[in-house]
Amino acid sequence: MNSIVLLLGGVACMALGFFVYSKFIADKVFKLDEEYETPACAMQDGVDYVPTNKYVLWGHHFTSVAGAAPIIGPAIAVIWGWIPAFLWVIFGTIFMAGVHDMSAIWASVRNKGQSMGVIVGKIIGGRARNLLMVVIFLLLLMVNTAFGTVIARMMVNTPSSVLPVWGALIVAFIIGQCIYRFKLSLPIVSILGVIALYALIWLGPQYPIALPKEILGLNSLAWWIIILFAYAAIASLLPVWMLLQPRDYINGLQLFIGLGILYVSIMLFAPDVVAPAINSDMPNNTPPLMPLLFVTIACGAISGFHGLVSSGTTSKQIANEKDIRFVGYFGAMGEGLLSLGAIIAVVAGFSTLDEWKSIYTAFGKGSIGAFIQGGGEIIYQGVGLSKEISVTMLTVMAALFAGTTMDTGVRLQRYIVQEFGEVYRIPALKNGTVATLSTVGICMGLVFGTGGDDGAGGLTIWPLFGTTNQLMAGLTLLIVSVMLLRKGIKSWYTLLPMAFLLSMTVIALLLQMRSFYDNAQWLLLTLDIIILIASILVSLECVSVLRREWPRSQKNAENSDVAQ
Repeated sequence: MNSIVLLLGGVACMALGFFVYSKFIADKVFKLDEEYETPACAMQDGVDYVPTNKYVLWGHHFTSVAGAAPIIGPAIAVIWGWIPAFLWVIFGTIFMAGVHDMSAIWASVRNKGQSMGVIVGKIIGGRARNLLMVVIFLLLLMVNTAFGTVIARMMVNTPSSVLPVWGALIVAFIIGQCIYRFKLSLPIVSILGVIALYALIWLGPQYPIALPKEILGLNSLAWWIIILFAYAAIASLLPVWMLLQPRDYINGLQLFIGLGILYVSIMLFAPDVVAPAINSDMPNNTPPLMPLLFVTIACGAISGFHGLVSSGTTSKQIANEKDIRFVGYFGAMGEGLLSLGAIIAVVAGFSTLDEWKSIYTAFGKGSIGAFIQGGGEIIYQGVGLSKEISVTMLTVMAALFAGTTMDTGVRLQRYIVQEFGEVYRIPALKNGTVATLSTVGICMGLVFGTGGDDGAGGLTIWPLFGTTNQLMAGLTLLIVSVMLLRKGIKSWYTLLPMAFLLSMTVIALLLQMRSFYDNAQWLLLTLDIIILIASILVSLECVSVLRREWPRSQKNAENSDVAQ
């Protein structure tokens, strides 16, 4: 099969999802109201609550949720064949991811911009809130430590990416000043910002930057990790309009253009898919397709981390409730389009099946390297960019996606620590600086305390990300379903995805638990058990409320039908 068929088919399906399904969900389920006063307007503080242009906010949401995971997940999952990965990304994006992101933003906007942890306490109870906050904290810990390590390794392995990645911060800061302080035209600022970012990508290979192999007894990887967390700590305390929001926006434009270049290259080069549609010759020890596909590809189909961003930072910047559809659904769709590009890059970016098999020698071997290698070849053949610039551009794309997610993740983890301070009445933790230092300290303690200066500690608990992430997505949909029922609104559009996702994820979690036990991975086994128990207890609490609310909801729906 030619890759153009996958590209056009996938894009067409997602377009239908946005123009038809998302409009139905926005109008008939969430009933978005442009007259509703959002928390960004009612509680504006110039730091976290900032009414924001929907295009700028889309950039923040898209790049915050689209870390390296929507590339890594599909690049691994194609080991089962490209058909399962393709179908899960397309239909997961349309019927689950978009609805999930919209629902989490809507739930938070209707609750003063509060996080899902606080919301569940209001509508379910304090016990469910405490349990969910533990799951949220562990999920953010996985994201921040892993992405910090992944970005640092990219800096070490590809010195040509250092200048574009760090130069983007200066560009973003200037853009924030231009938009909010000097009130300059958004289109003009956007065009100049994108030109500056791509100029940095061109300069990157000419001026590669590499730290000395050892400084004060620590290797270069360790120093990059320290620098990244120091930056993330500062960024999490700055007003959102000053760095985080413009960085995400301009990176979003750059990354969407980069994705466009990859798509155009596919159309021009038109490579054939060399990977099998269904792989019947898988390497030994490859786990089963069901249910592992649905936790291997999380970001790009549906991801619980999106709910944390939606209810953590995005909801505090919604200026008009009607913007939720564009920001939430289209933001999730942007990530789905990225995953679609990743799938094509790793199944059609190699010349032969044998070359593809030489990369996919074991589960997890494909990963981001296969995306950069395959995508770089497609861009080189398609639009004629040199392989060095093509590889640099894709590396910078991956690093910027991961970096913007890490920025948001540290800020979100700071919010969670402050919420712990509120719940348990610990005044010190309510302080933003103390909460940030606590957050970064815990992350770096895990990175260096369990892996030394080789960065391995940052990936210690990453094997739990897929299942924990999907459990969080299912729980978010469950919480929103309770809210909808209490408002007398039919909640099938959130309940059905929730039921499928939770059932697949719990089975995967149990399989994972057995693997941790067999391999004597006691830390992972312990955390696995804690996450499973906490998730089951939260689910039971929610189901109990659902059972109480269901008859009342049905009666309200019948009365509404009669009135019409």
